[in-house]
Amino acid sequence: MSGGFDLVCFDMDGVLTKVRSSWAWIHNVLGVDDEEAYWAYINQEIDEKEFMRRDIAIWKGVKPDINERDLVRWFRTMPLTGGIQETVAALQEGGAKCVIVSGGIDLAARMLAGEYGFDDVAADHIETDAEGYLTGEGVEVVDLKDKGKTVRMFMERYGASKERTASIGNSFTDIPMFECSGTSVAFNPSDPYTEEAATHVVRSENISDVLEHLLPEEKCRPP
Repeated sequence: MSGGFDLVCFDMDGVLTKVRSSWAWIHNVLGVDDEEAYWAYINQEIDEKEFMRRDIAIWKGVKPDINERDLVRWFRTMPLTGGIQETVAALQEGGAKCVIVSGGIDLAARMLAGEYGFDDVAADHIETDAEGYLTGEGVEVVDLKDKGKTVRMFMERYGASKERTASIGNSFTDIPMFECSGTSVAFNPSDPYTEEAATHVVRSENISDVLEHLLPEEKCRPP
């Protein structure tokens, strides 16, 4: 039995990135906000699919011809947390599969996975037409009210037990991930509930600082 874990699940927004969400990053680029839709979702007045629909409508209101190429270009400028490459490499060397579980946009998550070597990704999808233009619809892949469902799916896919699964998140939507993982790390937690729910709390500008809780002591630092 090598390493400390067989599966490590990373939230993306606020953990691998320095922004609140990949959705909010596009709002920022376009100079708009979605506070009304955000609070409608938080107050359970709309579901996740309608939340996505309203966000995309805001973008199309500013840029009617918005397309996937625009999103790719903007995501390339999204500020990232330091140490992602070292962290993924160290965990994989210890035998872990590293996956992204996010209510953010899968295009951003897949870009990160391709650049830093994550083994798998689950994130919400923005629908486009045959020419790459946004249709106005989103596809819910990760249930924001229970991200634990996706963690359990990855546990089954990679044959990982709860004890040998770890999750890293920063907000209350990550608590269900923590609950079905043997070890959890609140990385720069944004609220006290997330901090209280986690096994460990790490406040840092570099994600590799979580390794001291995820690898055997002699391997807790990347080479």
